[in-house]
Amino acid sequence: MARDTLTGSRIRERRIANGMRQSELATRAGISASYLNLIEHNRRRIGGKLLLDIAEALSVEPTHLTEGAGAALIAGLREAASDMADSEAELDRTDEFAGRFPGWAALLVATRGRVSQLERSVAVLTDRMTHDPQLAASLHEMLSTVTAIRSAASILAEPGEIDPEWQARFHRNIYEDSGRLAETSRGLVTYLEADNAQATETGTPQEELDTALEKAAHHVPELERDTDVTAAMARMGRGLSSAAKTLLRAWLERYAQDAQALPISLLHPAIDQHGPDPLALSQTLQAEPTRIMRRLAAMPADVLPDPVGLAICDASGVLSYRKPLPDFPMPRFGAACPLWPLYKALNRPHALLGAEITQLGRSGTALRVEAQATPVGPMTINADPLFEAHMLVRPAPVGRPQGAAQEVGVTCRVCPKPDCPGRREPSILSSR
Repeated sequence: MARDTLTGSRIRERRIANGMRQSELATRAGISASYLNLIEHNRRRIGGKLLLDIAEALSVEPTHLTEGAGAALIAGLREAASDMADSEAELDRTDEFAGRFPGWAALLVATRGRVSQLERSVAVLTDRMTHDPQLAASLHEMLSTVTAIRSAASILAEPGEIDPEWQARFHRNIYEDSGRLAETSRGLVTYLEADNAQATETGTPQEELDTALEKAAHHVPELERDTDVTAAMARMGRGLSSAAKTLLRAWLERYAQDAQALPISLLHPAIDQHGPDPLALSQTLQAEPTRIMRRLAAMPADVLPDPVGLAICDASGVLSYRKPLPDFPMPRFGAACPLWPLYKALNRPHALLGAEITQLGRSGTALRVEAQATPVGPMTINADPLFEAHMLVRPAPVGRPQGAAQEVGVTCRVCPKPDCPGRREPSILSSR
């Protein structure tokens, strides 16, 4: 039902909310109760002075009766329905529901946002508990210390006399181990309560690099003008470990090479013409698609029509670079979903693969991905090349016929897809 035909429903809901009888409202508006009944059941259109009179009688702005729920609210309801594909929600009546019950509609949209946020938190915490080296080391230290305390206590609890010297030694061991256990526990609590950025600072060098790139929004203005990475290293490398600085320098040097080959002044007009299409930009600018992908991921917000994401993995499948999107998160630890076209590209080197995908547990938004695997380093005689794969993620182009989008996950641990041939471990999420 079109939104402009729901004015009567909104009048009825507002009247009931105000505790007003139909005859009372009709009298105030100067019309008959039977005519108002037709209006409230959307059988008569309303406008002009009559709309103003009814709005005044209901103490509401006329636009609240004619426009109803905003487009954002309706879009949020549709996204909530797409998250639950088996819900059999009446999508053709979304506008009517939002118009008649805006409060409940807003509650549903807010609940859907809260659920999405909690799912992301579960994914991050699960990754940390499964793969975080500091968390694993702390838990191991706690278990070892508890075992030592229990062993000493069990000896003291055994019947029979214990030499005073040995008794004092066991007491001292229990005291020292208890202190160490308390210190480890405090450190673990502090680590778990720390925010994401603080936790990352104590993680792996790759995590430190990811945090540094997120703070910079993956864009380095200094290297758009100069290939010297010294200034960028000084700014972005502050507080990083030596191992993380090594990773950052390698990333900056590659960035500088890409920026020199494809400056923004050359790339911007091409993006305006073709959009963030790696193939079209590659053909126009005579550049490798993987370099185009890296440059697109490094563009500031005013250059791209929509944000893009990028994942890069080495030949082992481990992500060495990640720039996620809200509709396409990427795991911070461990391996990603084996159904990603990123990994298919490793099986088809040099081929530029394209696909429409949606990520399970998200809004159901269709995404366009392009992936390609290319050799790393110079070619040598009688040596197999080592490949690296890139995958660009962007919103699916509007207006182009879309095929059936492939469903992929983030990582097996938080993927609800049942009977997946690529599953490595059971999911902590129940199937929908």
